[in-house]
Amino acid sequence: MNFKARVWKVGDNINTDLILPNRAFYLTAEEQVGYVFSANRPGWAQQVQKGDILIGGRNFGMGSSRPAARSLKNLGLACLVAPYINGLFFRNAVNFAFPALECPGVDEAFDEGDIAEIEFSAGRVRNLTQGTELTAKPLPAQLLAIVNAGGIYPLLEKEGSIAPRA
Repeated sequence: MNFKARVWKVGDNINTDLILPNRAFYLTAEEQVGYVFSANRPGWAQQVQKGDILIGGRNFGMGSSRPAARSLKNLGLACLVAPYINGLFFRNAVNFAFPALECPGVDEAFDEGDIAEIEFSAGRVRNLTQGTELTAKPLPAQLLAIVNAGGIYPLLEKEGSIAPRA
């Protein structure tokens, strides 16, 4: 799983309330994407292009277990890379097949608009604009299998562990 695209950056301690605000919580998943980061970056969701990469700061995704990772995926972002990703958010990202990778120093290695190349299996994060490279913690094989299957429900359906959804 490799991605190469423009980078968007957000700061430290981004909580799930900023990613998916309360006023969007009861909307459909498709409607929610228009509200992503609307409190701290109004209009941002309309600027994101399919395949763009999100670089987070420290403690990305702290807060509740709302499906904020699903909203980032549905917005069209290819993946998230941050120095530290909150554990609950990280697991939700895996379950919703939104690739997320922890990479120390990534928040300082990119400026917004730089072009990143991310190699998940190798744990390689390159800033093609600045000519730098970082090493990330690769996803464990079991988690990568969930992401590659399209999320936890598609994987369980494929394995016959649960009945297919209607």
